[in-house]
Amino acid sequence: MSLTELEKLIEPNTGFLANTKDFDAARAVILGVPMDFTVSFRPGSRLGPERVREVSYGVEEYSFYLDRSLFDRSYYDAGDLALPIGNVPASLEIVRDAVRAVLAAGKMPFALGGEHLVSWPIIQAMAEKYPNLAVVHFDAHADLRADYLGEPYSHATVMRRVAELIGPRNLYQFGIRSGSREERKFAEAHTNMFFNQIHPALSQALPELRRRPVYVSLDIDVVDPAFAPGTGTPEPGGCTSWDIIQAIHILGQCRVVGFDLVEVSPALDLVQITAILAAKIMREALLSFMPE
Repeated sequence: MSLTELEKLIEPNTGFLANTKDFDAARAVILGVPMDFTVSFRPGSRLGPERVREVSYGVEEYSFYLDRSLFDRSYYDAGDLALPIGNVPASLEIVRDAVRAVLAAGKMPFALGGEHLVSWPIIQAMAEKYPNLAVVHFDAHADLRADYLGEPYSHATVMRRVAELIGPRNLYQFGIRSGSREERKFAEAHTNMFFNQIHPALSQALPELRRRPVYVSLDIDVVDPAFAPGTGTPEPGGCTSWDIIQAIHILGQCRVVGFDLVEVSPALDLVQITAILAAKIMREALLSFMPE
Protein backbone atom coordinates (compact mmCIF):
# COMPACT_ATOMS: atom_id res chain seq x y z
CA MET A 1 0.00 0.00 0.00
CA SER A 2 1.36 3.40 -0.99
CA LEU A 3 1.36 6.43 1.28
CA THR A 4 -1.33 8.03 -0.90
CA GLU A 5 -3.53 4.97 -0.49
CA LEU A 6 -2.92 4.93 3.26
CA GLU A 7 -3.85 8.61 3.59
CA LYS A 8 -7.26 7.83 2.06
CA LEU A 9 -7.98 5.54 5.02
CA ILE A 10 -7.01 8.05 7.71
CA GLU A 11 -9.00 11.01 8.96
CA PRO A 12 -6.49 13.78 9.73
CA ASN A 13 -6.77 15.35 13.16
CA THR A 14 -4.14 18.06 13.07
CA GLY A 15 -5.15 21.69 13.34
CA PHE A 16 -8.64 22.97 13.99
CA LEU A 17 -11.54 21.13 12.38
CA ALA A 18 -11.76 21.40 8.57
CA ASN A 19 -8.78 23.74 8.18
CA THR A 20 -7.07 24.02 4.82
CA LYS A 21 -3.38 23.29 4.22
CA ASP A 22 -3.24 26.01 1.55
CA PHE A 23 -2.21 29.24 3.25
CA ASP A 24 -2.49 31.30 0.07
CA ALA A 25 -6.11 30.24 -0.52
CA ALA A 26 -7.18 30.83 3.09
CA ARG A 27 -9.23 33.89 4.03
CA ALA A 28 -8.40 33.61 7.74
CA VAL A 29 -5.63 32.25 9.96
CA ILE A 30 -5.91 30.59 13.38
CA LEU A 31 -2.99 31.31 15.72
CA GLY A 32 -2.45 29.46 18.99
CA VAL A 33 -0.93 31.65 21.71
CA PRO A 34 0.26 29.30 24.50
CA MET A 35 1.01 31.86 27.20
CA ASP A 36 -0.09 31.97 30.86
CA PHE A 37 2.82 33.80 32.44
CA THR A 38 0.85 36.46 34.39
CA VAL A 39 -2.09 34.45 35.74
CA SER A 40 -3.08 35.33 39.29
CA PHE A 41 -4.90 32.18 40.43
CA ARG A 42 -4.72 28.87 38.54
CA PRO A 43 -2.30 28.42 35.60
CA GLY A 44 -2.65 26.06 32.67
CA SER A 45 -4.26 28.05 29.85
CA ARG A 46 -1.05 27.79 27.79
CA LEU A 47 -2.30 24.30 26.91
CA GLY A 48 -5.71 25.59 25.84
CA PRO A 49 -5.10 26.06 22.11
CA GLU A 50 -4.01 22.49 21.51
CA ARG A 51 -6.87 21.03 23.56
CA VAL A 52 -9.47 23.11 21.74
CA ARG A 53 -8.08 21.88 18.43
CA GLU A 54 -8.13 18.30 19.68
CA VAL A 55 -11.77 18.32 20.78
CA SER A 56 -12.91 20.26 17.70
CA TYR A 57 -13.09 16.92 15.91
CA GLY A 58 -16.04 16.05 18.14
CA VAL A 59 -17.94 19.07 16.79
CA GLU A 60 -19.71 18.97 13.43
CA GLU A 61 -18.39 21.09 10.57
CA TYR A 62 -22.00 22.17 9.92
CA SER A 63 -23.85 24.74 12.04
CA PHE A 64 -27.55 24.07 12.46
CA TYR A 65 -27.96 27.64 13.71
CA LEU A 66 -26.50 29.31 10.63
CA ASP A 67 -27.06 26.63 7.96
CA ARG A 68 -23.38 27.00 7.04
CA SER A 69 -20.49 24.56 6.97
CA LEU A 70 -16.80 25.03 7.67
CA PHE A 71 -16.22 23.28 4.33
CA ASP A 72 -17.73 26.39 2.72
CA ARG A 73 -14.98 28.55 4.22
CA SER A 74 -11.22 28.49 3.79
CA TYR A 75 -9.00 29.07 6.81
CA TYR A 76 -5.51 28.00 7.77
CA ASP A 77 -4.42 26.83 11.23
CA ALA A 78 -0.85 28.03 11.67
CA GLY A 79 -0.38 26.16 14.94
CA ASP A 80 1.03 27.59 18.18
CA LEU A 81 3.48 30.46 18.33
CA ALA A 82 6.88 29.60 19.82
CA LEU A 83 7.08 31.83 22.90
CA PRO A 84 10.01 32.15 25.33
CA ILE A 85 8.66 30.79 28.61
CA GLY A 86 8.45 33.48 31.29
CA ASN A 87 9.56 36.35 29.06
CA VAL A 88 6.44 38.50 28.84
CA PRO A 89 7.79 41.44 26.76
CA ALA A 90 9.40 39.18 24.16
CA SER A 91 6.30 36.99 23.96
CA LEU A 92 4.02 39.98 23.42
CA GLU A 93 6.31 41.20 20.65
CA ILE A 94 6.17 37.81 18.91
CA VAL A 95 2.36 37.78 19.08
CA ARG A 96 2.16 41.31 17.69
CA ASP A 97 4.53 40.49 14.83
CA ALA A 98 2.60 37.33 13.97
CA VAL A 99 -0.69 39.20 13.75
CA ARG A 100 0.92 41.91 11.66
CA ALA A 101 2.10 39.19 9.27
CA VAL A 102 -1.41 37.72 9.04
CA LEU A 103 -2.87 41.16 8.30
CA ALA A 104 -0.13 41.94 5.76
CA ALA A 105 -1.09 38.75 3.94
CA GLY A 106 -4.65 40.07 3.66
CA LYS A 107 -6.10 37.51 6.05
CA MET A 108 -8.27 37.72 9.16
CA PRO A 109 -6.75 36.61 12.48
CA PHE A 110 -8.48 34.20 14.86
CA ALA A 111 -6.49 33.52 18.04
CA LEU A 112 -6.72 30.80 20.68
CA GLY A 113 -5.20 31.56 24.10
CA GLY A 114 -3.66 31.35 26.50
CA GLU A 115 -4.28 33.99 29.14
CA HIS A 116 -6.13 37.18 28.34
CA LEU A 117 -3.00 39.32 28.13
CA VAL A 118 -2.39 37.81 24.69
CA SER A 119 -5.22 40.00 23.39
CA TRP A 120 -3.15 43.14 24.01
CA PRO A 121 -0.53 42.72 21.26
CA ILE A 122 -3.19 41.39 18.90
CA ILE A 123 -5.31 44.52 19.38
CA GLN A 124 -2.22 46.70 19.00
CA ALA A 125 -1.68 45.22 15.54
CA MET A 126 -5.38 45.49 14.70
CA ALA A 127 -5.50 49.17 15.72
CA GLU A 128 -2.57 49.92 13.40
CA LYS A 129 -4.60 48.63 10.46
CA TYR A 130 -8.02 49.87 11.62
CA PRO A 131 -7.72 53.33 13.28
CA ASN A 132 -11.46 53.48 13.99
CA LEU A 133 -11.45 50.10 15.75
CA ALA A 134 -14.08 49.16 18.33
CA VAL A 135 -13.32 46.32 20.74
CA VAL A 136 -16.07 44.07 22.09
CA HIS A 137 -14.98 42.35 25.30
CA PHE A 138 -16.85 39.38 26.81
CA ASP A 139 -15.57 38.49 30.27
CA ALA A 140 -16.50 37.83 33.88
CA HIS A 141 -13.79 40.30 34.93
CA ALA A 142 -13.34 43.96 34.07
CA ASP A 143 -9.56 43.59 33.42
CA LEU A 144 -9.29 47.37 33.88
CA ARG A 145 -6.69 47.63 36.66
CA ALA A 146 -4.02 50.24 36.07
CA ASP A 147 -1.53 47.65 37.30
CA TYR A 148 -1.63 44.33 39.13
CA LEU A 149 0.91 43.90 41.94
CA GLY A 150 2.92 46.66 40.30
CA GLU A 151 2.85 45.09 36.83
CA PRO A 152 1.23 47.11 34.02
CA TYR A 153 1.00 44.09 31.70
CA SER A 154 -1.16 41.35 33.20
CA HIS A 155 -4.31 39.43 32.42
CA ALA A 156 -5.92 41.77 35.01
CA THR A 157 -4.85 44.95 33.17
CA VAL A 158 -5.30 44.00 29.53
CA MET A 159 -8.46 46.01 28.84
CA ARG A 160 -7.05 49.08 30.62
CA ARG A 161 -4.17 49.02 28.15
CA VAL A 162 -6.67 48.56 25.30
CA ALA A 163 -8.78 51.49 26.56
CA GLU A 164 -5.69 53.69 26.63
CA LEU A 165 -4.78 52.64 23.10
CA ILE A 166 -8.10 53.00 21.27
CA GLY A 167 -9.91 55.40 23.63
CA PRO A 168 -12.13 54.03 26.40
CA ARG A 169 -15.40 54.92 24.66
CA ASN A 170 -14.42 52.51 21.89
CA LEU A 171 -14.40 49.61 24.36
CA TYR A 172 -17.67 47.67 24.84
CA GLN A 173 -17.72 45.26 27.79
CA PHE A 174 -20.34 42.56 28.33
CA GLY A 175 -20.93 40.00 31.07
CA ILE A 176 -18.67 41.74 33.59
CA ARG A 177 -19.47 40.73 37.18
CA SER A 178 -16.16 40.94 39.01
CA GLY A 179 -13.48 43.53 39.64
CA SER A 180 -12.30 46.19 42.05
CA ARG A 181 -14.24 49.31 43.06
CA GLU A 182 -11.71 51.39 41.13
CA GLU A 183 -12.30 49.35 37.97
CA ARG A 184 -16.04 49.79 38.24
CA LYS A 185 -15.70 53.56 38.71
CA PHE A 186 -13.34 53.78 35.74
CA ALA A 187 -15.76 51.79 33.57
CA GLU A 188 -18.79 53.82 34.62
CA ALA A 189 -16.95 57.04 33.81
CA HIS A 190 -15.15 56.01 30.65
CA THR A 191 -16.00 52.70 28.90
CA ASN A 192 -19.22 51.13 27.70
CA MET A 193 -19.68 48.48 30.40
CA PHE A 194 -22.89 46.48 30.54
CA PHE A 195 -22.69 45.04 34.04
CA ASN A 196 -23.50 41.30 34.05
CA GLN A 197 -25.41 41.61 30.76
CA ILE A 198 -25.10 39.97 27.37
CA HIS A 199 -28.61 40.37 25.98
CA PRO A 200 -30.34 42.75 25.25
CA ALA A 201 -27.34 45.01 25.90
CA LEU A 202 -25.49 43.75 22.83
CA SER A 203 -28.44 44.52 20.58
CA GLN A 204 -28.56 47.99 22.16
CA ALA A 205 -24.95 48.62 21.14
CA LEU A 206 -25.35 47.13 17.67
CA PRO A 207 -26.27 50.31 15.73
CA GLU A 208 -22.97 51.94 16.74
CA LEU A 209 -20.92 48.78 16.25
CA ARG A 210 -22.28 48.26 12.74
CA ARG A 211 -20.59 51.51 11.67
CA ARG A 212 -17.12 50.39 12.73
CA PRO A 213 -14.52 47.67 12.24
CA VAL A 214 -14.93 45.47 15.33
CA TYR A 215 -12.49 43.24 17.16
CA VAL A 216 -14.03 40.62 19.49
CA SER A 217 -12.19 39.27 22.55
CA LEU A 218 -13.91 36.46 24.44
CA ASP A 219 -12.73 35.14 27.80
CA ILE A 220 -14.40 31.76 28.33
CA ASP A 221 -15.09 32.69 31.96
CA VAL A 222 -17.84 35.04 30.81
CA VAL A 223 -19.86 31.81 30.74
CA ASP A 224 -21.04 30.51 34.11
CA PRO A 225 -18.70 27.84 35.53
CA ALA A 226 -21.63 25.41 35.48
CA PHE A 227 -21.10 25.39 31.70
CA ALA A 228 -17.37 26.23 31.56
CA PRO A 229 -15.51 25.10 34.71
CA GLY A 230 -12.13 24.66 33.02
CA THR A 231 -10.74 28.15 33.43
CA GLY A 232 -8.26 29.82 35.77
CA THR A 233 -10.55 32.29 37.53
CA PRO A 234 -14.14 30.98 37.42
CA GLU A 235 -16.81 33.44 38.52
CA PRO A 236 -20.35 32.19 39.35
CA GLY A 237 -23.38 34.05 38.07
CA GLY A 238 -22.52 34.15 34.39
CA CYS A 239 -24.33 33.54 31.14
CA THR A 240 -25.25 30.22 29.56
CA SER A 241 -23.55 28.52 26.63
CA TRP A 242 -26.47 29.47 24.41
CA ASP A 243 -26.26 33.12 25.47
CA ILE A 244 -22.68 33.42 24.26
CA ILE A 245 -23.34 31.55 21.02
CA GLN A 246 -26.24 33.92 20.32
CA ALA A 247 -23.93 36.86 20.98
CA ILE A 248 -21.54 35.60 18.30
CA HIS A 249 -24.42 35.34 15.84
CA ILE A 250 -25.58 38.90 16.63
CA LEU A 251 -22.07 40.23 16.04
CA GLY A 252 -22.14 38.51 12.67
CA GLN A 253 -24.19 41.54 11.58
CA CYS A 254 -21.09 43.70 12.10
CA ARG A 255 -17.82 44.04 10.25
CA VAL A 256 -15.76 41.88 12.59
CA VAL A 257 -12.09 42.03 11.61
CA GLY A 258 -10.55 39.73 14.23
CA PHE A 259 -11.40 37.41 17.11
CA ASP A 260 -9.76 35.75 20.08
CA LEU A 261 -10.94 33.16 22.57
CA VAL A 262 -8.86 32.83 25.73
CA GLU A 263 -8.47 31.28 29.19
CA VAL A 264 -9.42 27.65 28.52
CA SER A 265 -7.37 25.60 31.01
CA PRO A 266 -7.40 21.86 30.20
CA ALA A 267 -6.06 20.65 33.57
CA LEU A 268 -9.15 22.13 35.23
CA ASP A 269 -11.53 20.75 32.59
CA LEU A 270 -11.73 17.11 33.57
CA VAL A 271 -14.53 16.10 31.19
CA GLN A 272 -13.54 18.65 28.50
CA ILE A 273 -16.88 20.48 28.44
CA THR A 274 -15.13 23.86 28.49
CA ALA A 275 -12.86 22.98 25.57
CA ILE A 276 -15.80 21.58 23.60
CA LEU A 277 -17.77 24.77 24.21
CA ALA A 278 -14.73 26.79 23.09
CA ALA A 279 -14.45 24.71 19.91
CA LYS A 280 -18.13 25.27 19.17
CA ILE A 281 -17.80 29.01 19.78
CA MET A 282 -14.81 29.08 17.44
CA ARG A 283 -16.81 27.26 14.77
CA GLU A 284 -19.67 29.74 15.08
CA ALA A 285 -17.20 32.66 15.03
CA LEU A 286 -15.50 31.36 11.88
CA LEU A 287 -18.87 30.93 10.18
CA SER A 288 -20.25 34.27 11.42
CA PHE A 289 -17.24 36.54 10.90
CA MET A 290 -15.02 35.09 8.18
CA PRO A 291 -15.46 36.32 4.59
CA GLU A 292 -16.76 33.69 2.18
